[in-house]
Amino acid sequence: MTGGDLGFEHVLERGTSGGTLLLLHGTGGDEQQLLSLGRDLAPRATLLSPRGKVLESGRTRRFFRRHGPLDLDIPDLLARTDELAGFITAAADAHGLDPGRVLALGYSNGANIAVSLLLRHPETLAGAVLLRPTLPYAPDTPPRLDGKPVLVLGADRDPYVPRQRYEDLLAALEGGGADVTAVRRHAGHELTAADIEEAGAWLAAHGWR
Repeated sequence: MTGGDLGFEHVLERGTSGGTLLLLHGTGGDEQQLLSLGRDLAPRATLLSPRGKVLESGRTRRFFRRHGPLDLDIPDLLARTDELAGFITAAADAHGLDPGRVLALGYSNGANIAVSLLLRHPETLAGAVLLRPTLPYAPDTPPRLDGKPVLVLGADRDPYVPRQRYEDLLAALEGGGADVTAVRRHAGHELTAADIEEAGAWLAAHGWR
């Protein structure tokens, strides 16, 4: 099922488990980018995949603007995080999804807006799989994550995620009470087979397969 009536062009593929994976694509992707990965990782979950609205240089799609690879447009990110939170709530209502069983699976730019959702609208997510994320901004106060499970998959050769930003992300999540599993591989920004295996095992351990 595809549509754009809830504020975002999106794809919905219904599953049987009662849980929903919110798929948040990386820079240059779209609502199709993570569908096959999501289905492989969580075969019984419903997949909800919105398309980012920002076009960089007129062609590269993202969820929020940036001024440079390591210089994010924070006011735009905050506004678009609020908009995405509204979409999640509206989609759950429109499609009959359990709003307490939405877990984000985000890569790169999509992982960063998933982090922003956890910091700014933690009530919208039951947890998250964050693939190559950074901490986009320091929260004014610790988020109330209350034991939400979060998997963080980083890489020590990722040019977009300095080591300190990675460590700051873990500190922010743990400071908010999240149940964080963190793995930092000897790899770059692209995902590896080991990342996919790790994510699948984590999802299975947390009841998402």
